[in-house]
Amino acid sequence: MINPRPNARFALEVGPPQETNAAISTPPRAKPFQTVLGAHAQLQLVAQLAPLQELHARASAELGGSRRRGRPEKVERVSSRSAMPVASRWHRGGTPTHKLHFRKEVEIRTTLQELLLYFIFLINLCILTFGMVNQHMYYLNKVMSSLFLDTSVPGDERTNFKSIRSITDFWKFMEGPLLESLYWDSWYNNNPLYDLKNSSRIYYENILLGVPRIRQLKVRNNTCKVYPSFQSLMSECYAKYTSGNEDISDFGLRRDTEWKYSTPSSNSPWHWGFVGVYRNGGYIFTLSKSKSETKKKFINLQLNSWIRRGTRVVFIDFSLYNANVNLFCIIRLVAEFPATGGILTSWQFYSVKLLRYVSYYDYFIACCEITFLILCIIFTIQEGIKMKEYKSAYFKSIWNWLELLLLVLCFVAIFFNSYCKIQIFLLLESLLKSTEKYSDYYFLAYWHIFYNNVIAITIFFAWIKIFKFISFNNTMSQLSSTLSRCIKDIVGFAIMFFIILFAYAQLGFLVFGSQVDDFSTFQNSIFAQLRIVLGDFNFAAIQQDNRILGPIYFITFIFFVFFVLLNMFLAIINYTYSEVKADYSIGRRPDFELGKMIKKSYDNALKKLKLKKSQEDEGNESVKSRDLAERARREGFDENEIQSAEQMKKWKERLEKKYYSTEIQDDYQPVTQQEFRDLFLYAVELEKELHYISLKLNRVMREVSALPY
Repeated sequence: MINPRPNARFALEVGPPQETNAAISTPPRAKPFQTVLGAHAQLQLVAQLAPLQELHARASAELGGSRRRGRPEKVERVSSRSAMPVASRWHRGGTPTHKLHFRKEVEIRTTLQELLLYFIFLINLCILTFGMVNQHMYYLNKVMSSLFLDTSVPGDERTNFKSIRSITDFWKFMEGPLLESLYWDSWYNNNPLYDLKNSSRIYYENILLGVPRIRQLKVRNNTCKVYPSFQSLMSECYAKYTSGNEDISDFGLRRDTEWKYSTPSSNSPWHWGFVGVYRNGGYIFTLSKSKSETKKKFINLQLNSWIRRGTRVVFIDFSLYNANVNLFCIIRLVAEFPATGGILTSWQFYSVKLLRYVSYYDYFIACCEITFLILCIIFTIQEGIKMKEYKSAYFKSIWNWLELLLLVLCFVAIFFNSYCKIQIFLLLESLLKSTEKYSDYYFLAYWHIFYNNVIAITIFFAWIKIFKFISFNNTMSQLSSTLSRCIKDIVGFAIMFFIILFAYAQLGFLVFGSQVDDFSTFQNSIFAQLRIVLGDFNFAAIQQDNRILGPIYFITFIFFVFFVLLNMFLAIINYTYSEVKADYSIGRRPDFELGKMIKKSYDNALKKLKLKKSQEDEGNESVKSRDLAERARREGFDENEIQSAEQMKKWKERLEKKYYSTEIQDDYQPVTQQEFRDLFLYAVELEKELHYISLKLNRVMREVSALPY
């Protein structure tokens, strides 16, 4: 320790001493640590001594006391530099503080502008996506699916489209529920239904567009090989459906289109079913406008065995339009005939808005689409400028990759939207005019749904990008820091997790795949295990299939995945979050916080609205300080006392400006050995001065308490 100098209290009253040459040559330093900051906080008590000093001086004058001991007769001018090096976060040779502060201000302002522009983009995208769908789509699909899927065969309540398992059940459905659901020719009271070009009105509100179409695909005989030992028992073999196995030859009566093969159209998409992927074309016939003629057609096809052993799939396609809600409902009922026998049924109900611009709200959505395109072009130009500026370093940030992915998805969505509109413009009018034949709206609905899926993925990543701007909040910044810091550990854990998951998935598929539906395919086995983790499982089914391996599989999977791996994952997250929180507690926060800029803008807005006092009003304190000095002169105080008080106040303000500056955002900075030595000596000097203040305060309090009242 260094012995106290005799001029310590003089330094307190008139300011710190002049710097030496060594101190001047010392480079700028980092902030003092908590000892210095604590000492500085105690220095604020000095300001409270002024009234006591005045009272003591007046009492001493009245009692004839002498002047206070140790006060110099002449007050020197306060040095503009402190005895210790100036505390700063920048080393010698760095950018000056005011320039760095200006650069940070520009960076914050630019980021704030980018954030506001992105919020405009996000709001516009939300309006655009929610304008594409509405609740009527769900209700229309629900009503139509209930009509065509749940309506039972007359006299057999257990048979509907969902429960079809044989060719006999299929023809019962065609002649019963399908026929009754397609042709609505009277009201509920048997009065004739109003007519519009002989079109059916399903549920009295939905117009049947054109006529329905029935289409089947077949495979050739001998597309598979019969084992020699069984060739005496069977001579025919029909494999599963592929484009190479498809039968394109005429069969049966060979006179109508349903007996002759029709080549597929080039623009129609393929259908992905349960047991195969089916292309367009095949053996096609369309239904009649008359219900009786259609029923005769079904009976004729059934008698002449239109569905045979080589049949692999039958499609039932038709379309509806509801003018009340301006929606098209495109319906496809699918019956697959797998090579194993039986029938697997599936269906598709697409409610889409093909007539896009009808109401004023639709034109508002069109304006949002134009705005979306303009914003995408602006963001593309911005990213191009960044790539040109940063070059290869641009691709080192995960946020830049997310930005590129988002831009790609945006332009893909724009492409599909434009393609759908062009196809609707070219095809819709001709489709509406063809009322006597099948109108293929499935093509338009398919691409419209595809565009809907792309825009849904786009808005998902658009919301994820908000994490890029969450540094303005301490809690959200901790979340992003936790995820970014533990990403490597999570990747390592994911590798271990998926190894065990795939091992158990293959075990379950091989052991239970032939008996349990949840393990019927390898993909189903993986999803079944994820459902087990969430508590959704059918233990009785796997136990019934294998009484030994079933319980062993279930118990070991629960132990390793649920009790070990998932808890390990939570431990990684908790440990990383604890580290991040500890770093934040000691000051290792991001050096760029957008929240301060937002708060500053908010305060400025309040001041302009006169809801908050400006700093000019608060600046009147300086005027009051001068008035207080004049008042002290009038009351007979010594000029040296007044000057010493003013200079001590200036020195205190200078300390606050150095060590509590808003320009320095970081509370934590690494220091060198020399910097640590300088800061330590500075702290020692402050501790000495505080000791002197404490003694002086005690002496003043004793003298004041001894004064007569």
